[in-house]
Amino acid sequence: MTSRRNFIQGASMLALGSTLPFRSAFAASKTTVGVIYVGARGDYGYNQAQAQAAAVIKKMPDVKVVEEENVPETIAVQKTMEAMIEQDGATLIFATSFGYFDPHVLKMAAKYPKVRFAHCGGLWKQGNPPNIASYFGYIDECQYLNGVVAGHMSKSKKLGFIAAKPIPQVLRNINAFTLGAQSVDPSITTQVIFTGDWSMPVKEAEATNSLIDQGCDVVTCHVDGPKVVVETAEKRGAMSCGYHASQAALAPKGYLTGAEWDWATPYKELVTDAQTGKPQPNVLRGGLKEGFVKMSPYGAKVTPDAKKNADTVKASMLAGNFAIFKGPIKDNKGGTAIASGTSHIQTDYTLESMNYLVAGVVGQI
Repeated sequence: MTSRRNFIQGASMLALGSTLPFRSAFAASKTTVGVIYVGARGDYGYNQAQAQAAAVIKKMPDVKVVEEENVPETIAVQKTMEAMIEQDGATLIFATSFGYFDPHVLKMAAKYPKVRFAHCGGLWKQGNPPNIASYFGYIDECQYLNGVVAGHMSKSKKLGFIAAKPIPQVLRNINAFTLGAQSVDPSITTQVIFTGDWSMPVKEAEATNSLIDQGCDVVTCHVDGPKVVVETAEKRGAMSCGYHASQAALAPKGYLTGAEWDWATPYKELVTDAQTGKPQPNVLRGGLKEGFVKMSPYGAKVTPDAKKNADTVKASMLAGNFAIFKGPIKDNKGGTAIASGTSHIQTDYTLESMNYLVAGVVGQI
């Protein structure tokens, strides 16, 4: 059987208008959905969170799911998308990695205007092909709650954060985590190490060890696969907060809780839209209240006070009454990040261009 990655280009020359009606003639009741991952589906992280949602839509009536993992952010993903469309008859494709968008999803969406594309990361803007849905979640809400729990549990009052790159979404998580911890104790600091890329297992292990050596007793991260960070912390006797998916099984002693995606919510909505012919949204976002993100269950070590505090804040978030980024907030260079009297709700586009670290974060962009 021909691999999708080696799909003969001649097949792609068929006009989409001729292939889709043909497909509907023999499989009108089935919606074929393609899901593409940049890494392994079982990575205890970014890709696993997407794969968990794919497993949910597989159970929906009249849905067929085709998947491809370890597809790099190169022209290879264009070939995979094209093969899913031409060979498998996919009419909806989830391109789950941030780097798939430009130019790859943009090119394929323009070439196949009758196919729906869903990209994770919130990059769609006016002027892009209208058959793209950009889905993302406000996971900084969960990182704030991670910080609340970490703030209660830390003895050293030094927290550690291993991050890939200083892009706005990462900075938003670092800052939310720190503000959550500082709501418990304003003297708490978060030391950040940037590894330089999304998957750098050796550097992630080195960074975790370095932070623990410097006195950080709770660590968290924003990298594609938190497995190395959580396992290293557990071996060193440090506590950890997870990210993307649950890593609780990797650290039965030190895992406190975690910030998880709940991608089944947007996946189900976008699949249902495709099945019913409803126009898809170009931007689809939500937080805890909308069911796009969720918290890992509390670990055995978490104290009743920590649980009570985090649960109270979470209830306020679910009610839509909590603003993480509310002034006055100073940055870690002594400047004003958010002025007194100014509050940015989650949908405020200002947060999408965050370019600072809050006071109490040890590190620089």
